[in-house]
Amino acid sequence: MTYLVLIASVLIGIIIVYGFKPGTKTVQLLLSFSGAYLLAISILHLLPEVYKVYNKTIGIYILIGLILQLVLDFFSKGAEHGHIHEQNTSIFPWALFISLSIHAFMEGIPLANNLHHEHLLWAIVVHKIPVAIILGTFFVKSTIPKKYAVVFLLVFALMSPLGSFIGENSQFLIRYKSEIMAIIIGVFLHISTIILFESSKDHKFNLLKFTAILVGMSVAFLA
Repeated sequence: MTYLVLIASVLIGIIIVYGFKPGTKTVQLLLSFSGAYLLAISILHLLPEVYKVYNKTIGIYILIGLILQLVLDFFSKGAEHGHIHEQNTSIFPWALFISLSIHAFMEGIPLANNLHHEHLLWAIVVHKIPVAIILGTFFVKSTIPKKYAVVFLLVFALMSPLGSFIGENSQFLIRYKSEIMAIIIGVFLHISTIILFESSKDHKFNLLKFTAILVGMSVAFLA
């Protein structure tokens, strides 16, 4: 069921692109909701779990996650938090492909053997839907052959389930599950804060965005 939900989150994003053709404002609201949900889930549920057993080094792994996402951002150009640049749309974006695949694979690993499995799963799902919308929109507007776009999106959809499967069956990953969870928290903190604090045009107050953030945090709190 976990694998199906992860794959479905990407398919839902693609269906939204082709069925509803959402505008930029709609996508930004979805991103604001997902960023708020990710941040709240990380603070309310995931951080308490990794700090439950006192470990002085756990904060270092969270910082590693932040730095790792900064590196991935360099190659993905910020696609994880809503930025897609349309230059050279006739060339397949290999850097984007590899970066997002690594990101999705890492997200899936801590789903295995996790006390807050459902919270983490829905955080990933809520995060993946707007990213899939952005990627789908990118490929619709590009001149890249559709078969390559389909392969990219299919691999992207399968990477988180693959990460979860390996996380369940690798003794090494099971042994260091808390450290890996801390790294993913660092990744989530980076993505969510960028979404929330970078997307306001000219730093103006936006009531709709503010409402989306409040809703996202409220849903995470009630989960």
